[in-house]
Amino acid sequence: MPTGSTFVLFAAASLALLVIPGPAVLYIVTQSLEQGRRVGLASVLGVHVGTVAHVLAAAAGLSAILVSSAVAFTTVKYAGAAYLIVLGLRRLLGAGRSDGARAIVLPASPARAFRQGVVVNVLNPKTALFFLAFLPPFLDPHRGPLFVQVVLLGLTFIALGLLSDGAYALLASYLGVRWRRRRTSLRLGERLTGLVYVGLGVLAAVTRRPAPR
Repeated sequence: MPTGSTFVLFAAASLALLVIPGPAVLYIVTQSLEQGRRVGLASVLGVHVGTVAHVLAAAAGLSAILVSSAVAFTTVKYAGAAYLIVLGLRRLLGAGRSDGARAIVLPASPARAFRQGVVVNVLNPKTALFFLAFLPPFLDPHRGPLFVQVVLLGLTFIALGLLSDGAYALLASYLGVRWRRRRTSLRLGERLTGLVYVGLGVLAAVTRRPAPR
């Protein structure tokens, strides 16, 4: 088991990283701005359920295999990038329609936002790289099984992430209420959402596999 001081240090380092907006935060903010609080919070939950998969993979050593295998890394990287880019293109193409069906943006289902959040984060190789780089300094083989330590620290990170990303979602949904009142803002929001998704997909696609040590 990690010591109390290790937990405190880990929590402080995690919070410092979590408050800095990254791809997951941009995804959550975009969903919250456009679709509101319920969808935004569902996205938060989905993203961190996806993080659970990376925590378990790191604990089992699968993340190390992912990083060490060029084929595995490339497969996951491009699958995630393609998913994000497709989401973005659908938004961009939909925003350009002039028919009455697009005049009003129908609310997205929280369940659908949850599923998308899971897929977005599970297929994000940067999450696997993050845990491989971030967790080892806080692990101590003399304090018990490393598997248990990785899981405990990973779950701590997820709990803090739920709080941090949840705050982003609530703030973005509050600001989005005014944003969604105007039809021009709706069309602009659709385009911005599409651009964000495509941008995240491109970022995922250019992620480089670290050189083996």
